[in-house]
Amino acid sequence: MKTDAVPLNEIDQGLVHALQIDGRASHRLIGRALGVSENTVARRYRRLRTAGILRVVGTLNGARLGYNAWTIRVQCTPDAADAIARALAARTDTSYVHLLSGGTEISCSTQTPTSDESDALLLHKLPRTTRVTAVSAHLLLGHYALPNNWAGPARLTPEQVALLAPPPADGSDVSLGPADRPLFDLLSRDGRTSHTELAAATGWSESTVRRRLSSLRRAGALTFLVDVPPAALGYRTEARLWMSVRPSQLTAVAAAMADHPEVSLVALTTGPTNLLAAVNCRDPLDLSRYLTERIASLDAIRSIETAPVIRTVKRAGALLPLHPHHLQAAARLMRTTITGEPREQRT
Repeated sequence: MKTDAVPLNEIDQGLVHALQIDGRASHRLIGRALGVSENTVARRYRRLRTAGILRVVGTLNGARLGYNAWTIRVQCTPDAADAIARALAARTDTSYVHLLSGGTEISCSTQTPTSDESDALLLHKLPRTTRVTAVSAHLLLGHYALPNNWAGPARLTPEQVALLAPPPADGSDVSLGPADRPLFDLLSRDGRTSHTELAAATGWSESTVRRRLSSLRRAGALTFLVDVPPAALGYRTEARLWMSVRPSQLTAVAAAMADHPEVSLVALTTGPTNLLAAVNCRDPLDLSRYLTERIASLDAIRSIETAPVIRTVKRAGALLPLHPHHLQAAARLMRTTITGEPREQRT
């Protein structure tokens, strides 16, 4: 569904901002902050959720567990890009899968517990086919802005934000076990899943689910992101910027860009370039102004590669189940692009 098919009014935009502050805030508390009824919040949320515009997802913050975060660039032939992007998006360990640069490049993010698993992903699990012409992986060394901190222009006052803000993470020790997998699996599809449903999926009591959620959030291991297309907020032009910055000014440039309202991600990376940014602009002209005015004023940037986002296949959350008549085609794409297996012969 096109993101402009369901326009976002002032209440909707306030709702998006509220959920960005606390993805599991109750409808009653959000209504109190926005000055509307609980029923109004519930109705607007259901409308946007059903339209596929707004979703809250619970994600693992691997940094709290010592995971490695990567961004991966896959160069491929135009005829293969869509299938490979969808195959990558279907994996549970990927996020933010985008088609870039005229449909000949795919970028995605992943996090892995160990360097061995990183090697396995890059060397054995990524698409191995002649239609993939190059693969590069860039370790993220530090973030100055994250996607969960961006939801377009701020709609709520500091007082409203304070009312909604959950207790801050205290960095307490945490470890994950097999019993946590159903919890994260369900939250990756819908971060607002009820305690009753989470209890049924995990086999725990509702009180145990509440305590575990609180513990994971307090430790910073579980975060809630708002999955909303920037176009729904009026930002119809997205791009990834790969920059080479003078090392002595790298942190200063990263910090400066993190304050730009167009920027949803800034991260230091390994590779030929050392700084990655994701920017959201209202249109191509707005992107041009951003590059020629805001970025151009940062003298320490020695070179920049701009890769427009042509299409987003996956954002933060797990892919929701496909319509039944698409499942067989998706499975066939997975076999032929990820494993390199030959197509099934017709009889």
